[in-house]
Amino acid sequence: MTIEEMKQKKKELGFTYAMISQASGIPIPTLQKIFHEKTKSPRYSTICALEQVFNTKSNTSNVERSTSARAKDQGKKPYPDTNYSQNSMNNTSHEELTTDKDQKYIITPEGDYIWTMQGSYTVEDYLALPDEKRVELIDGVIYDMGAPRYVHQLIAGEIFRQIANFILDKDGRCRVYIAPADVQLDNDNRTMVQPDVFILCDSAKSDNLRMYGAPDFALEVISPSTKKKDFAIKTAKYMNAGVREYWILDPYQGVLLTYYFEEEDAPIIRGLDNPVPVRIYDGDLVIDLQHVVRYIQEAREQGTLL
Repeated sequence: MTIEEMKQKKKELGFTYAMISQASGIPIPTLQKIFHEKTKSPRYSTICALEQVFNTKSNTSNVERSTSARAKDQGKKPYPDTNYSQNSMNNTSHEELTTDKDQKYIITPEGDYIWTMQGSYTVEDYLALPDEKRVELIDGVIYDMGAPRYVHQLIAGEIFRQIANFILDKDGRCRVYIAPADVQLDNDNRTMVQPDVFILCDSAKSDNLRMYGAPDFALEVISPSTKKKDFAIKTAKYMNAGVREYWILDPYQGVLLTYYFEEEDAPIIRGLDNPVPVRIYDGDLVIDLQHVVRYIQEAREQGTLL
């Protein structure tokens, strides 16, 4: 049976990916890649398992019995309402998935995480993750954060350097931090973020493990995987939490958006050719972006920006 024939059978019988997964033992992300033809040559064992599902007489009732039985054996609902991270879509393995002891996430054989309780995670869940797993928690939702590109680190590092030098030169009371550093933004148990660079002027908000509450200034450097989160979700979160100033630097478009929430909601959209004042310092601190422009240009020439 061809994949096209299976797709037609799936449509005719009204099978969901969860039903097929439970009946065949093939992970949902793998099924999605096969049926969307992202996997061009599925393994023979996978094809055989799928053919068994679609060739079975009285398909619907048999699949229902299979999924219910498998779910009963595993102590789960027959068709779990699972929210999958983008990384889980890359899974092509057919091996058994690993579930943590509290069934709050699943780990694929490739090491990708499937978040099964989106919207209900807490800071305690965040802190219980392995140290090497870098994520952010926003309103109970886990967002995966891959390793940043070199240009991302160079940009954040350059801005951090200029801010740190200014504070040291002025013997200032504020401190500047660079990711990864935890910020429990709303001071509740549903949000923990890691701004690329942030300034904290109230030392009482930090216990040298993490920061509690809103920083005075936050910078995010856009990457393809964080664009929506940084532009939309984090802008609202930072504003509502009481962050005074928020910068979003987009190296792909070559622009910087600056929000100064104490006076205005709309951002100022700037190019990277001119120095930019940090408003919380009344313009005394001005960030020169010439090195940032050079890093972006080098990354474009090397083909490593995208």
